Amino acid sequence: MKTLRMTMAQALLKFLDNQYVEFDGQQNKFVKGIFTIFGHGNVVGLGQALEEHQGEITMYQGRNEQGMANAAIAFTKQKNRREIIACTSSIGPGALNMVTAAGTATVNRIPLLLLPGDSFACRQPDPVLQQIEHAHSYTMTANDAFKAVSKYWDRIVRPEQLMTAVINAMRVLTDPAETGAVTLCLPQDVEAEAFDYPVEFFAKRVHYMDRLSPSAASIDRALEIIKTKKKPLIVTGGGTIYSEAAEELKEFVEKFNIPFAETQAGKGILPWNHGHNLGGMGVTGTAAANVIARDADLVIGLGTRFTDFTTASKWSFQNPEVEFLTINVNSMDGEKLNAKFILGDAAASLKALTQKLGEIGYRSAYQDEIRAVKETWDQEVDRLFSIELPDGLSQTRALGVIQQLLQEDDIVVGSSGSLPGDLQRVWRPVKPKTYHMEYGFSCMGYEITGALGVKMAEPDKEVYCMVGDGSYLMLHSELVTSIQERRKINVLLFDNNGFGCINNLQQSQGIPSFGTDFRFRSAETGRLTGEVMPIDFAANARSYGAKTYTATTVDELKSALEKSRQDSVSTLIDIKVVPGTMTGGYESWWRVGVPEVAQRVAVLEAHKLMANEIQKVRKF
Repeated sequence: MKTLRMTMAQALLKFLDNQYVEFDGQQNKFVKGIFTIFGHGNVVGLGQALEEHQGEITMYQGRNEQGMANAAIAFTKQKNRREIIACTSSIGPGALNMVTAAGTATVNRIPLLLLPGDSFACRQPDPVLQQIEHAHSYTMTANDAFKAVSKYWDRIVRPEQLMTAVINAMRVLTDPAETGAVTLCLPQDVEAEAFDYPVEFFAKRVHYMDRLSPSAASIDRALEIIKTKKKPLIVTGGGTIYSEAAEELKEFVEKFNIPFAETQAGKGILPWNHGHNLGGMGVTGTAAANVIARDADLVIGLGTRFTDFTTASKWSFQNPEVEFLTINVNSMDGEKLNAKFILGDAAASLKALTQKLGEIGYRSAYQDEIRAVKETWDQEVDRLFSIELPDGLSQTRALGVIQQLLQEDDIVVGSSGSLPGDLQRVWRPVKPKTYHMEYGFSCMGYEITGALGVKMAEPDKEVYCMVGDGSYLMLHSELVTSIQERRKINVLLFDNNGFGCINNLQQSQGIPSFGTDFRFRSAETGRLTGEVMPIDFAANARSYGAKTYTATTVDELKSALEKSRQDSVSTLIDIKVVPGTMTGGYESWWRVGVPEVAQRVAVLEAHKLMANEIQKVRKF
């Protein structure tokens, strides 16, 4: 047997450089690069291996470990999970900074390979800098925190263990049903230890992401349900996009006259103005989707996890005769809501159902309802886009201006706060993959880092990050990386002086504004009730080297958008919007824990209302 003597870190890179995936006959090199912030847990081992590596893995320098991992997630999401950028960090704080990103990847079913440095496997220098010790178990380190948010976790304590570890890692990373964060902990001494690795270990490996065809029996069972229903509704999620099932969905809804609503991950699969597209579903959904959902007698979940925002905490579907049918590659998602379940790829399953339903001449009983709710909703969006205020820009007016000036190929990125709700309701994408929303974890700080990842995946397109001032302050350091890499992103920062989304939530439940505005501490009250803190976000971004603008009027915003498009470096437009001018709920409800005991009557009334609505929800 021929062997190559290499350190574990060198062998890891050589292996990763030879991994490929194949989907529908098209092969992609899987690992395109590695984000790193070097420290004492990885700079001498993996860092040395990267410096000498002669392959095609590009090293990118991060600024914050969570930020670079978020960027890696966004890159992979935009690439439909067929290309990844790995991430490595030092031990201790550097590693733990990636835990939130691991949760984001796992919740969203996005493959993310994390390579945190770890303490010494030999234990001789212990405790080393940044090592956490446990008296009850010396095997535990900070990296054990990744177990709860990883789909696969391993610690390589001998160099030969690398082989089984990375093969299992690739198994999970390329599994559409079970993918998520994969964490391989790398003790810093083992990174540098050598082993005689078999040459065949480094041979090109192709991981086949074959479409999962549904069984004939499951299609027949679905047919028996659908043919008895008059008003079905499809809820389409991210799985439909990863399946690239746009044409199959289009044929299905048009042939059988079935409307569809979108989750955040599924938005944009078909154009916003398609005759059967009702827009966003659930808590942050449109009135069109939620009105149709209320009376639907069948809900077909297509590649969706049915989160509480999609189902309005299981409140949306009020028809006593409603049943659920799911199509998913993941059995846990498929079994939700007591659904009848087709285990299969979205495109393959829709094809099979289209043939069977066509044979019996099925068509829904909808008449003008779909057209009517769409027309009413389109008028409402036009109204929201045109709201003029005497004291400044409303958030929806700003979005209307942006929608007007952006082009069809431009990509918008978002994640948290009030903007995802507004965007799911009012944004009008025409082309697939131009709406990139991380709302499985709603991770604050994803927006700018995600925009960088999307730009790395789509270098020829303009990428626009939609971010609130609260989320910007949490994490924006990869704006510097975008400038370093000459990957221009456009940051549209909506400054409403605080955590506006949560401020809106607390006040809607009878609680006065408390701890959600950005105000100075008052000498009189001792609380954060003083003047609003003036923050010049444009000045902050300008200090990094970005081109910046400030907009307080429609004309200023239009001018900034037009000028920023011509800039060659990353830009930031500091948009000052009037607080509380986001969209509200439309025919939806969200379950939150409203206090049963409180001094304020408004809170007690909110509790009664919440308890009343809870009686209307499905129990499982």
